[in-house]
Amino acid sequence: MNEEQRLASQQVNQPKKEDKPEKDYSQYFEKVFTAPSLKDAKKRGKEEIKYHKDFNIAEEFAGMGEGRTFYIRTYGCQMNEHDTEVMAGIFMQLGYTSTEIIEEADVVLLNTCAIRENAENKVFGELGFLLKYKRKNPEMLIGVCGCMSQEESVVNKILKTYPHVDMVFGTHNIHRLPNILKEAYMSKELVIEVWSKEGDVIENLPKKRLGSIKAWVNIMYGCDKFCTYCIVPYTRGKERSRRPEEIIGEVRELAAAGYKEIMLLGQNVNAYGKDFEDMEYRLGDLMDELRKIDIPRIRFTTSHPRDFDDHLIEVLAKGGNLVEHIHLPVQSGSNEVLKIMARKYTREHFLGLVDRIKAAIPGVTLTTDIIVGYPNETEEQFEETLALYREVGFDMAFTYIYSPREGTPAAKMIDNVPEDVKKQRLHRLNAVVQEYSRKALAGLEGEIVEVLVEGTSKRREDVLAGYTRKNRLVNFKAPAELIGQLVSVKIIEATSYSLRGEFVEVVKNEKVEA
Repeated sequence: MNEEQRLASQQVNQPKKEDKPEKDYSQYFEKVFTAPSLKDAKKRGKEEIKYHKDFNIAEEFAGMGEGRTFYIRTYGCQMNEHDTEVMAGIFMQLGYTSTEIIEEADVVLLNTCAIRENAENKVFGELGFLLKYKRKNPEMLIGVCGCMSQEESVVNKILKTYPHVDMVFGTHNIHRLPNILKEAYMSKELVIEVWSKEGDVIENLPKKRLGSIKAWVNIMYGCDKFCTYCIVPYTRGKERSRRPEEIIGEVRELAAAGYKEIMLLGQNVNAYGKDFEDMEYRLGDLMDELRKIDIPRIRFTTSHPRDFDDHLIEVLAKGGNLVEHIHLPVQSGSNEVLKIMARKYTREHFLGLVDRIKAAIPGVTLTTDIIVGYPNETEEQFEETLALYREVGFDMAFTYIYSPREGTPAAKMIDNVPEDVKKQRLHRLNAVVQEYSRKALAGLEGEIVEVLVEGTSKRREDVLAGYTRKNRLVNFKAPAELIGQLVSVKIIEATSYSLRGEFVEVVKNEKVEA
């Protein structure tokens, strides 16, 4: 342990004056954990990222899961969902079978999200709930993985408060799940394996896809943007891209297996390829290759305005299986707030990008993310956000009240916007979001749209539900045999956030605009 790590561990475990001295947990951190540090993270990049082509499970783990079951609960983003698919694939190669009933599971994993405090609170609540199952079945293994595991304060809290947890591992070493399970079975103490290095790129990991209609394909990992509010650069490491031939091969396999839609994933997906040293190859080049594959729809998320270049716009304008929907998080419409957030673009830059996208892709649908109540946000700055929303005319937005994340620069800022003001601003913003969503959907009444049928409605088993190319939810009555197919639906009614329609016909190799 170097001096900085030793001091960090001492600071985390320093007892409060009113409390009794706590156990020193630094022995765990010395082996496997380094506290998140903005200073250290911005220096990163000196470690070589290794690219492993052929993942395989060692013979020593063969049959480990025979007669055993696993359960994974996933929190957070689509990247976490994809990580769950990988872990499920590893479990099944080990011989485990999946179960949807927690109390019947031999291994329970919580795949966590650290993006907001509310997500973390849900995980801690679930850990408390799992204690009763552990008491009934002491042989049950309980594990915490995902982004929360990369935070030193979280690991420290688990050590102190949740002794029934058996293992904690991070986002960089999912491929070592067999080793971690073996250690957990053999050890009487908590097994912690959290790597604070950047992580390697591991190909050919097994996956148990969560569906057979739409699939996620990870094209890169990590983020180098260091927005002041965001913990992701610490929990996911620096940007590192998969090789294009691996991605193209995976998409071709999914197309051959009958999948209808692919979502390309990355924390900052349009930074893809910036880390390649042997060639100039960016997201636009990849999308141009994927456009030639016989699969109906291809999307990507999440974009950063700084890396959305004109070549990507040019390729997306070619259409075909590249959908006319772009999620483009703006976060704020105020230059002052954007500067404090370290987004490193201006309102004017964002609006110029939107203009170029709209000029190249007529009828494109834009959605976004917005944070309200950021430290120092004034009423005038919030009004600038409302004005930008109206100027762009977003179809929809994910809106949030600012939530400080320990370890980020913003967490050290004075949170000087009163809670009631934050809630009022969120309410006003959501009213605008609803207004524009309703307006966009109402314009589709009487139109025929293409819908990828994903299943039945959440409310009614006799109603099917699916999404258009522009990611608009459509509900309609039709036979269940249509699930998994592309169909034409005539829209008869629009609500604030969804559409109701009448089935027309199955789509026959002809794209219907939506």
